[in-house]
Amino acid sequence: MPGTNLTREEAQERARLLTVDAYEIDLDLSGAQEGGTYRSVTTVRFDSAEAGAETFIDLVAPAVHEAVLNGEALDVAAVFRDSRIALAGLREGANELKVVADCAYTNTGEGLHRFVDPVDEQAYLYTQFEVPDARRVFASFEQPDLKATFQFTVKAPSGWTVISNSPTPEPKDDVWTFEPTPRISTYITALIVGPYHSVHSSYEKDGQSVPLGIYCRPSLAEYLDAEDIFAVTRQGFDWFQEKFDYAYPFAKYDQLFVPEFNAGAMENAGAVTIRDQYVFRSKVTDAAYEVRAETILHELAHMWFGDLVTMEWWNDLWLNESFATYTSIACQAYAEGSKWPHSWTTFANSMKTWAYRQDQLPSTHPIMADITDLDDVLVNFDGITYAKGASVLKQLVAYVGMDAFFQGVQAYFKAHAFGNTRLTDLLGALEKTSGRDLKTWSKAWLETAGINILRPEIETDADGRITSFTVLQEAPALPAGAKGEPTLRPHRIAIGAYDLDGSGKLVRTNRIELDVDGERTTVAELVGQARPAVVLLNDDDLSYAKVRLDEESLRVVTEHLGDFTESLPRALCWASAWDMTRDGELATRDYLALVLSGIGKESDIGVVQSLHRQVKLALDLYSAPETREAALNQWTDATLAHLRVAEPGSDHQLAWARAFAATARNPQQLDLLQSLLDGTEAIEGLTVDTELRWSFVQRLAAVGLLDEEEIAAEYERDKTAAGERHAAFARAAQPSEEAKAQAWASVVEQGDLPNAVQEAVISGFVQPDQRELLAPYTEKYFASVKEVSDSRSHEMAQQIIVGLYPTLQVSQETLDATDAWLESAEPSAALRRMMSESRAGVERALKAQAADAAAATA
Repeated sequence: MPGTNLTREEAQERARLLTVDAYEIDLDLSGAQEGGTYRSVTTVRFDSAEAGAETFIDLVAPAVHEAVLNGEALDVAAVFRDSRIALAGLREGANELKVVADCAYTNTGEGLHRFVDPVDEQAYLYTQFEVPDARRVFASFEQPDLKATFQFTVKAPSGWTVISNSPTPEPKDDVWTFEPTPRISTYITALIVGPYHSVHSSYEKDGQSVPLGIYCRPSLAEYLDAEDIFAVTRQGFDWFQEKFDYAYPFAKYDQLFVPEFNAGAMENAGAVTIRDQYVFRSKVTDAAYEVRAETILHELAHMWFGDLVTMEWWNDLWLNESFATYTSIACQAYAEGSKWPHSWTTFANSMKTWAYRQDQLPSTHPIMADITDLDDVLVNFDGITYAKGASVLKQLVAYVGMDAFFQGVQAYFKAHAFGNTRLTDLLGALEKTSGRDLKTWSKAWLETAGINILRPEIETDADGRITSFTVLQEAPALPAGAKGEPTLRPHRIAIGAYDLDGSGKLVRTNRIELDVDGERTTVAELVGQARPAVVLLNDDDLSYAKVRLDEESLRVVTEHLGDFTESLPRALCWASAWDMTRDGELATRDYLALVLSGIGKESDIGVVQSLHRQVKLALDLYSAPETREAALNQWTDATLAHLRVAEPGSDHQLAWARAFAATARNPQQLDLLQSLLDGTEAIEGLTVDTELRWSFVQRLAAVGLLDEEEIAAEYERDKTAAGERHAAFARAAQPSEEAKAQAWASVVEQGDLPNAVQEAVISGFVQPDQRELLAPYTEKYFASVKEVSDSRSHEMAQQIIVGLYPTLQVSQETLDATDAWLESAEPSAALRRMMSESRAGVERALKAQAADAAAATA
């Protein structure tokens, strides 16, 4: 991997020494249609606190032609090493550096990514700089606390458009000269260049006018639902400006749907890039629109928290992401006219499930992670940084009160606008507005790792009235290899009491809210009351903890989970059942029975689709091998039955069609897939559109019913970037030694695929029904993974390291092979973490399979 790993100590010393004033960046992208390299000229003005001091500037480039410091040419061969240009003999006060280099286009989604659309054969460019990749495009002091203004000048091919953080100017002779930005960090600067299609509007409120733009490739323009995107954006502007009491801080707001994007989106100031899979080419369920809206609002929230006020160092990455996640979901839940007032259900069902999984891995870490260098940052975009952090922020809001929380946030923005902060700055503001001492809370929640379990302990008399009610808190031992000690924490929770009404529905009959601390918390308010049918700890999902049901509540929930009248308690019970399955406390066969008994009554489409994914994962990894096929047949039969009775044209019908396609296995089921694909059979209301066709094609390819010629013919029907990815998946999914060898070689040995295509090949390669075919690749994986890590960029290496780990080979032999590799390979900290996390998945699967096997003989 190119580049030198910047340490926190180096960044602190550079920040002590330097104050950066301004960058002028001149890029010649006129040859972008051909690719290769481009000329990058950077002039940066900065102050030094000391005369004669030494420091360095960051640059990843194939060639540096010139470096001139304060009018004196430097010996480039001597000063340019490993992504750094050494700078010696600085003047006290003002300094100026000019660097002329050739930088490279990438196909990895890092730096300046170049993509050629197969539809129009035009190139489309965009930058992605978080964490350390602005240095791939221009020379920069690559750390968040060295803010500066940025003035871009770009030469582009005739007829193209250039978008950046500042408003787009009129070009002169195909040269675009932008006005300088406000003071921002390097990682949120951006350039998006190409013949993009655009739609424009504005946000108007009380005399304020903010230009709005939405961009995508012309080949996606017919699918771009710009008005829906603008509507969500305006909702966010309304809600955030009111809650933050600070006007949107940049001159315009563009949202650019770009190809082959590694993440969901990126908060570049005034020029947000978003993965263009969010421009839906085919019918999707409302859950997909909800996720897209959350992404849009998440990035908009970053304009204040992250861009206006930026973390000093990456230790507070969690706060940056968690704040955006919490406020985006709160906006969906509380904003007037929101289409998704149930967004906390989605949060409980998806984000927190991610957090719970991450928090039980050997790599678990405090929310406020100790980030010692850039490698640490790159692997910390995880479920703790995003989802656990947001969960804890939700608890903090409950703890201090929502009004006090946002009053503190308002003071924070006003005090630190266009500056850098630490966590203590925000907590100090919240202490002032709430009157709460947050130091103890912070230490327990932000500086310790691991998860707590809450259980109710209920005693009743002969008449069924509660005589004693206690909330028990446990702090399980941290996973082997994890740092830290188990910790009991203070929790703000609600306890919900639910009873069956006359129509058989579970309705909430009582709710109390309280602080839980220590091992035992008695709840006197419930003593003397009739014992409800279901007692639900952490009702309304205020805190972050694994919740268990008492024996009576579990019995009722098992029979009536689908009968809760509200979606959130259903989601909390589904999540608890899933967690018990992952922990081996609930056998996979019993989890399947629970889902089959309740999913037909589940109205929330996001929950339904999540259950589809979880059942599939449980059957593939957690079911006893000797009964797995029978369980898969039972599930597939159920998916088809639900598909046939679902309301025609409904989201549920589409979701069940996809679930059926994912596991269809017997000849009759596969014949139905083939018939739906070729149109000789139809299901009323089900449109087999482009994306659904591909899901059928991929399954048929994976079971050996479609060959290369048929896959190629399908690609000809959809000769687009998405079609290319889908076809690559289908080819790699074929159940032949030749297909696997070719897929493996293209990813591991050749290593020249674009990021999105590589991801598709890996996903197709790993088919749960092909364990025996894939078994020989375990040895090949361990023989090649170190070299992959050393030779590829972070994003490309991570795809391979995690995606090709032999997760399906659930055996002690896989654990032993991993342990032997970890002992001998001397991996970097980042590589060790990824391997340890993958190993933990196999260890968990072994335990769950044993539990499932034991249940079969019980």
